[in-house]
Parts: sequence; structure tokens; C-alpha cells
Amino acid sequence: MNNPIQPVRGMSDILPSEIGYWQRLEAVAREVLAAYGYEEMRVPVVEQTDLFKRSIGEFTDIVEKEMYTFLDKGGESLTLRPEATAGMVRAAISNGITHNQRLRVWCLGPMFRHEKPQKGRYRQFHQIDVEAFGYPGPDVDAEIILIAARLWKRLGIRSVRLEMNSLGTPESRKVYREELVQYLRKHEDALDEDSRRRLGGNPLRILDSKNPAMRATIDAAPLITDYLDPESRAHFDALRAHLAAAGIEYRVNPRLVRGLDYYTRTVFEWLTDALGAQDAVCSGGRYDGLFAQLGGEPTPAIGWAMGQERIVALMAQAEASLTQAQPHVFLVVVGEQAETAGLRLAERLRDAHPGLRIHTNVGGGNFKTQFRRADRSGAQVAIILGEDEMQRGVVAVKPLRSEGPQVQCAQDQLASRLGEWVSGLG
Repeated sequence: MNNPIQPVRGMSDILPSEIGYWQRLEAVAREVLAAYGYEEMRVPVVEQTDLFKRSIGEFTDIVEKEMYTFLDKGGESLTLRPEATAGMVRAAISNGITHNQRLRVWCLGPMFRHEKPQKGRYRQFHQIDVEAFGYPGPDVDAEIILIAARLWKRLGIRSVRLEMNSLGTPESRKVYREELVQYLRKHEDALDEDSRRRLGGNPLRILDSKNPAMRATIDAAPLITDYLDPESRAHFDALRAHLAAAGIEYRVNPRLVRGLDYYTRTVFEWLTDALGAQDAVCSGGRYDGLFAQLGGEPTPAIGWAMGQERIVALMAQAEASLTQAQPHVFLVVVGEQAETAGLRLAERLRDAHPGLRIHTNVGGGNFKTQFRRADRSGAQVAIILGEDEMQRGVVAVKPLRSEGPQVQCAQDQLASRLGEWVSGLG
């Protein structure tokens, strides 16, 4: 006997027992984003490798270590997207949809990074990605943070907190970078191997290190907020005022730098203590230079990405999601002719009641077996169609969640009378 094929390491199945959480998350996200005027767009899962090298940065862990990159049959280097922002910006440029106009958009779907799999971190993972193109002011920074806060409220998630920082402009960050490198060179003996490697490429990422042996060295490093240009400081102060006015609590974390080269000014993370080491559930920031970096017209922009696996885990902990919707009706069909007639009857009922959830027995089974299936399904009523009912043009209707008696109903009247026995048809 052949050994069963297992899933690829770090890539998980989403089973029917879990899918209710995912469906609720995505449905609520669609409602909230529509309420704020954000439109859905969809971009390819595969992009040219150069897109991510130019956007994320060649000296980031994502590009250096984690991307799924391959040569196609034409010899072109392609990459499974490790994040969505670069692809959405590329799509806006390719299709000319930000020329002399502003755009609020979002997408969702799978991303891919070759990381060490662990709880809350997978090699195929799913994100909801929200972006605002063409808006330079701190008001849209506040709006995009408020969208996340609204999602937490709608999903019943309370175990999150907001941290923010400002990275300034590329010019002011260059001055800070030089000061930081000078400081770290003096303490190079205290750095681990990974941090010493980053010194020449992306030294700001050293501030993100979780190595406890480096904590004292990092804590004593210069603060990026001390090097902000006046415009970036005013932008950050205005953002903080907007959030305070909206009642959003936050903490300024001057060590928050985010791992992607394209960020400017505002960066933020929503964090939780409820998922162990994987504490970031929604992260983002402003990237005003990315459009020009990818060959488009200079366009201010800001966005965030939310990890769906981690949000689903928080929803399950909070019991904030609905369970999988149970059927309204289970159709019991006994006999070959009843099977054919039952399928036809079920379609007529679905036509009459588009919101009706009706499970028709398939796979055979005698009356007793089918009735057990009906009871286990959670349906409100069982509709019974056998050879005798077919000859008389009726069905039997048996309440399964109440003490009401079993009754008969003419088949041609069933659609109009179904509301007598079934609630919530809408």
C-alpha cells in the first residue's frame, strides 16, 4: 500500500470545522471596508522577482532567505508573493488607476514565505491587505488605523493593543542610520552573527532583534524619533491627535521600525499577548516613495496587512464567531423514485427561498438511518418523501427541535407554507 501524501510542511488545510471563523472574518471585513469606502481588487499570486527586490529590499530577511523563487520555462525569475502591498502598487501603476486620482483598495488571499513553521507562522498564510493611494495627510493614517479598530470591535476581539512610531523621511532616516551604525560598530562584540551581517545592509532591523543578550545594547541605541525632520514630526503629532480624539489608545514605541525598506513616516502594529511568541496580528505603515521606486509617478500611500490565521485564533479564543450555519431542513427520501423526486423538490424550495439551507439525503440508507442523520444535522425540521407520499402528492413534515406533531402538506403548497415550520428564512 502506498504511503499517503502529506501536505507541504508549513502549509495547512482549512477544514469545515474551522471554516466558519474564516467566513465570518471575511464577511465582516467586507462590510467594514465597504462602509469606509474601500473597494476590493485582486492581484496575481506570482509576480516578477524584481518587484519584491525593488520594493521590500534586497537586504531584508524576506528577500534574502524566505521567498519562493523559481525560473519558469521561459527562464524568467518569478516569485510567489510574500506580501501583497508591492503587487497592489504594481497593479495600480500597470493599469494607470492612480493617475490624477486617489484610490482606497483592499485584497485578501494567500502569501508565501519559507520560514520555520510554528504556531501562528506558516509557509502559506493568508492576509487581508488594506491600502490608500494618493493621500498624503495624517488623517488617512488615522482612518486606516480606525478601520482595524472597528474590525476588532465587530469581531469581539479585545486582547489587542496598538504601538506606533515614525521613521521620518528617507533623508532624515539616512542621518539616523549613520548614527546608529556608528553606535553599533562601537558595540559590535555584543551583537549576534545575524545582527553583524545586517550592519552593512539593513541596520535598523537590528532594533527588532529578540535576542535577550542584546537587549541592553539595543535599549541604549539612539532613538529614531530624535532625528525626525520637522514635517514628519508634525505629521506624527497630528496623527496622535486624531487617534486621541477618536478614543484610540496607543503606545509610541521608538524601537518599532518594521522590516521592509519601503516604509516612511508612520509605522504601527497591533499586538496581542494571547498567541504566545507570534504577537503581531496587524502591521503597516506609510510608504510614500514606493510608487516612484517601482517606476510610477510619486504617490503618497499607506496600508496594513492582517494575518488571518492569527485573527481566527483570537476569534476562537474569544468565541466571537458563529459556528457553521446549520440547515433549516433535512429532506428524507425513501426509495429510488423518491430520490429523484426529492432532488427536484429541493431545487423548487431553493428557488422559492434563496436563503434556505436544505440538506437532501444522499448516499442511501433506510428510513431509520436517514432520520438519525436528520437529527444530527441540526435541522429545524425533517421533510419526508417516500413512495406512499409520492403517490398521494404530499410530504410529511416533522419538527426536530420542538414538540410539535408531524403533519402532512401538499407538495405544491410546501414552498408557500414552509415558514410555518422554519424560522430565519429571510
